[in-house]
Amino acid sequence: MKELTKAEQQVMQILWDLDQGFVHDIIEKIPEPKPAYNTISTIVRILVKKDFVGFTAHGKTHEYYPKISKTDYSKQFLQTFIGGYFGGSFKNLVSFFAKEENMDIDDLDALMTHVKQNIAKDENSTD
Repeated sequence: MKELTKAEQQVMQILWDLDQGFVHDIIEKIPEPKPAYNTISTIVRILVKKDFVGFTAHGKTHEYYPKISKTDYSKQFLQTFIGGYFGGSFKNLVSFFAKEENMDIDDLDALMTHVKQNIAKDENSTD
């Protein structure tokens, strides 16, 4: 999967929230100072080229929509990130953050409880 720039990620976040929209809809959701229309239009065209975004033509304008879900992108991004920085090991990632954030045993227990609950919820939803 191709990586997204910070600007591309910002546009994708907005499209995921909107489900679909025109360039002016995207600009409306961007905080001040608003970028130029042409800037966002260019970013969206790059996202189309990267196959993250599709569009429906309405005359001379285009309505854009995400072609990849936020969940799927997040999974692929995290796999790449963990692979590149932590040797593909989630355990190494958690260990790094535990050390860097000075997590104590109670924090780690809370994290484990949260993970176990999410795993159980996922297992129950597939039944």
